[in-house]
Amino acid sequence: MTTRRALLSAVLALLVTGPASAQSANRPTPGFVRVRLETNMGAITLALDARRAPKTTANFLAYVDDGRFDDTSFYRAARRKTDPKFGFVQGGIRTDARRILPPFPHEPTSRTGIRHTDGTISMARVGNGSAGGNFFITVGALPSFDASPRYAGYAAFGHVVAGMDVVRRILAERTGGGSGAMKGQMIFRDIRIVRAKRLDGTPKPTGQPKTWQWGLGR
Repeated sequence: MTTRRALLSAVLALLVTGPASAQSANRPTPGFVRVRLETNMGAITLALDARRAPKTTANFLAYVDDGRFDDTSFYRAARRKTDPKFGFVQGGIRTDARRILPPFPHEPTSRTGIRHTDGTISMARVGNGSAGGNFFITVGALPSFDASPRYAGYAAFGHVVAGMDVVRRILAERTGGGSGAMKGQMIFRDIRIVRAKRLDGTPKPTGQPKTWQWGLGR
């Protein structure tokens, strides 16, 4: 009986803390906000955990609602050397200062409880206060990205609920170039994020200037 109760508890915990179910790709789930990334390789639908990672989710939605992710790209595919079918893909504004919004507080996995499991979306960063307009999606679990007593880790804030096949195809793209931690990981082909669209709730544009659009007749 104890074993059965423990198994049931584990299943319930997975339902609560793991990736949103396939049904949530088609309808809202309480506490989550869905976003669709439309790319030239297909669509990826995300469920962002606004309850457990409110600041990180709000930051990402600000980029979405402002159109700051539109016409950007997935530019990095980091594959495990031991098994190239696993790793992560990274996308966003890269170093385009015209699209950057103000920094926001880091929400570590030790606080949110959102781990870097398969299909997790998390914020890319190079130091404190540097997360903002770039993100990554995991293929397979990456527990080394979770926070520890001496390591702040990365801010995971949701999961892919549809389009993991697209993510895996991006991970398999031919790569090279780059330097430092990104050496050999820059995607050669242009993987465009054509549009990022909020699927739940009312868009809340920041009102910040969209200087990257100046002179484009928009």
